[in-house]
Amino acid sequence: MNERIVIELERIEKERDVRVLLAVESGSRAWGFASPDSDYDVRFVYAHRRDWYLSVQEPRDVIEEMLPGDLDVSGWELRKALRLFSKCNLAFNEWLGSPVTYRADPGFRQQLLSLMDLHFNPIAGTYHYRKMAERALEDNYRDGRIGIKKIFYVLRPLFACRWIANAGTQPPTAFANLVSAAWVEDDERQWIAELLRRKSQAVEAEPIELDGGRAQTLRAEIAQYATSAGNMSAGDKPPLADLDRILREWVHS
Repeated sequence: MNERIVIELERIEKERDVRVLLAVESGSRAWGFASPDSDYDVRFVYAHRRDWYLSVQEPRDVIEEMLPGDLDVSGWELRKALRLFSKCNLAFNEWLGSPVTYRADPGFRQQLLSLMDLHFNPIAGTYHYRKMAERALEDNYRDGRIGIKKIFYVLRPLFACRWIANAGTQPPTAFANLVSAAWVEDDERQWIAELLRRKSQAVEAEPIELDGGRAQTLRAEIAQYATSAGNMSAGDKPPLADLDRILREWVHS
């Protein structure tokens, strides 16, 4: 599949006359808890030739292709990506931190990673991840049971909130890095390790038992981040000069 993804990216570059600067896996395969039947969700950043940017109207700034074989390929144009990065777009930040890379122009990713702390907004991050965890639990927990995939859609954003509360930075994309943090208890790690073992062998819809006490503990922690986010400081909005320089550097003639 990796070879096929690289071939598809090369095809998109030729057909669209663009340059792919970074292409990574997103979703469960990047987070580290894919099921045997998980899709491939490839996300990429691309740049047009310089003349594309010299237009009265702004052309379409995304590329989206659903390909056979559970392959979802989607990309953002460079200027769009940089604008979203400046506003602390959590999805894009996770792309930058993805441990599964298909294409990477030397230097591009590192330039943005070096600026991430400057543009990261802990308030926006906490609200974003708290809402994800809350919705995943309330929508999928029924009669003491929840889908094996869906429990991770609760735990990953919940542990991301915990990371922000303790570290104040963008949480790592890989779930294993969230779980290995010092503020995660050993019994939580053991429970999660067993869940990961089961998920690696199960279809995504398989349900598991989630006792009421643990569900209530999850709800209580999710709720507390609604309050803690209000006590955080977002800091001053940083200037965009560095992002302007990145745009000019990577747009090709």
